Amino acid sequence: MDNQQILVRNNVHVTGCGSKAIIFAHGFGCDQSMWRFVAPAFEEKYKVLLFDFVGSGKSDISAFDPSVYRDLNGYAQDILDICAALDLKDAYLVGHSVGATIGLLSSIQRPDYFDRLVLIGPSARYLNDLPDYIGGFEREDLLELLDMMDQNYQGWAGYLAPVIMGNQDRPELSKELEESFCTTDPRAARSFAEATFLSDYRKELAKVVIPALVLQCSDDLIAPLEAGAYVHQQLKDSQFKLMDATGHCPHVSHPEETVGLISEYFASVESLQESEKSF
Repeated sequence: MDNQQILVRNNVHVTGCGSKAIIFAHGFGCDQSMWRFVAPAFEEKYKVLLFDFVGSGKSDISAFDPSVYRDLNGYAQDILDICAALDLKDAYLVGHSVGATIGLLSSIQRPDYFDRLVLIGPSARYLNDLPDYIGGFEREDLLELLDMMDQNYQGWAGYLAPVIMGNQDRPELSKELEESFCTTDPRAARSFAEATFLSDYRKELAKVVIPALVLQCSDDLIAPLEAGAYVHQQLKDSQFKLMDATGHCPHVSHPEETVGLISEYFASVESLQESEKSF
């Protein structure tokens, strides 16, 4: 597959003016449009890269192969392919939810592609492994959700969207997420859901060498505080910020806070790098 085919496959859009690239990786059931309140804030200073994982959004659904996307490494390869196609080096990657985990996996394979990672609502494992690990879900609950996807996809979307989005006083946000679920190919969504919610990448965290910022919402039913704190604790070099934002999608529900924290992190990184150059 040549570079142009990769960019079409993943519906890649590049905007912005800077030489430094920011890659925004969306979460499960979403697409690049979920970054519309955040990404434009970075266009004046950075090259902004938006894309859809294969099977999501306006990606080329014909490229979806269940054997390739049976686990998150297949989605990580999407990011690596895009980086190679655009000849990116030392990029910032901002990943939401499972997009954060996929970003971590990408950085393990090709750390030269990345400078820093921003992980919004990350989880290395969504299943509880008591008493030592809290992921937020029991296996039986997740299997029931997967069965619901098979039996009543629209009903599943209507049930899960408010749980993920939170902010029940703003039902329009949940409705948007529900519609995003319903525009995703059900076969691809089912495969992505299994790869996401039944995965366990806790052992991979020790392999990450790229510094990271973990952004954790204060009331997240999908990736609880314990899950985000675990990712932070296991990474070699990370910072942790507990947000005022609630729910699991602060880039949609609380974009100002999200932009502010990401901007502060990048500014501190760049200030440190400039100081190091002066010595």
